[in-house]
Amino acid sequence: MTTPLAAQARAFAVAAHADQMYGQHPYVHHLDAVASIAEPFGETAVVSAYLHDTVEDTAATKQQIDELFGTLVAECVALLTDQPGADRAERKHKTYAKLGQVQGQLEVALIVKAADRLANVRACVQDRNERLLTVYRNEHAMFRQAAYRPGLCDAIWNELDVAIGHTAQ
Repeated sequence: MTTPLAAQARAFAVAAHADQMYGQHPYVHHLDAVASIAEPFGETAVVSAYLHDTVEDTAATKQQIDELFGTLVAECVALLTDQPGADRAERKHKTYAKLGQVQGQLEVALIVKAADRLANVRACVQDRNERLLTVYRNEHAMFRQAAYRPGLCDAIWNELDVAIGHTAQ
């Protein structure tokens, strides 16, 4: 989806992430992958997908996102930003607790979070990164409990569950 706002979000994110890498690729590789997965869910999902890591991983602020892309996108990015913690387990526990409370129009953030995780898992499979894939497998039940909403983005979750090896209970 190449709307002017999506193009602006992509340009902002590319500039913010600057020389950061995603594995062996420029960071935009990951952003494009997440945006592509989010595309069927509309402009807000795509814009949020491009910006999802900016506050967490760059000098960009929620206020900048709000001023440039609106309050809904800024709130989505804030929801997608990991909470502080001593280690990954603590950060994810806090972040998933926050995601578990999301409802209404902010559920677009849950679509982007699922798209982000699917893009990450696809990259792990492609790059044969078993170590990180194991991390995602170990987190999947808690992640799914927090971020899954029936009917919201079932195709993403179906692919993610298969890729992770999750079996329905």
